Amino acid sequence: MAGRWPDPLWIRHAPPGKVELHMSTPKRKPGTGMSVREAGQKGGETVKAKYGPEFYEMIGRKGGEATKLAHGHEFYEQIGKKGGKKGGEATRDRYGPSFYEQIGQKGGQKVKALIEEGKKAAAAAAAAALEIDAKKAS
Repeated sequence: MAGRWPDPLWIRHAPPGKVELHMSTPKRKPGTGMSVREAGQKGGETVKAKYGPEFYEMIGRKGGEATKLAHGHEFYEQIGKKGGKKGGEATRDRYGPSFYEQIGQKGGQKVKALIEEGKKAAAAAAAAALEIDAKKAS
């Protein structure tokens, strides 16, 4: 392993009230001209070209099934509740309570418009059916 990576660089970081040392290693592997991220992306593209996008669906499904077996259905309920709560709190903090009032009004207006469209479509269909019946009768 020696010689593959250069020695780490120690960086002195001084936040207020203390001094810390952080280790920094180069983001590129010597001699390759490619970062770790670029190498990972290239590897993913190679796998996708070799096995197709369905491969990722298959391994994702297997991982989900394994997680379900290991943790049970309740696990998904817990993480869903946590994620929903966290997202709701972030939205509330970002936009404020009046945001919910605005989107509620927009949603209500949309529902009202859809109901009106449905009524018009139903009336048109009924009129067309009466026309067809009248033509058949004559």
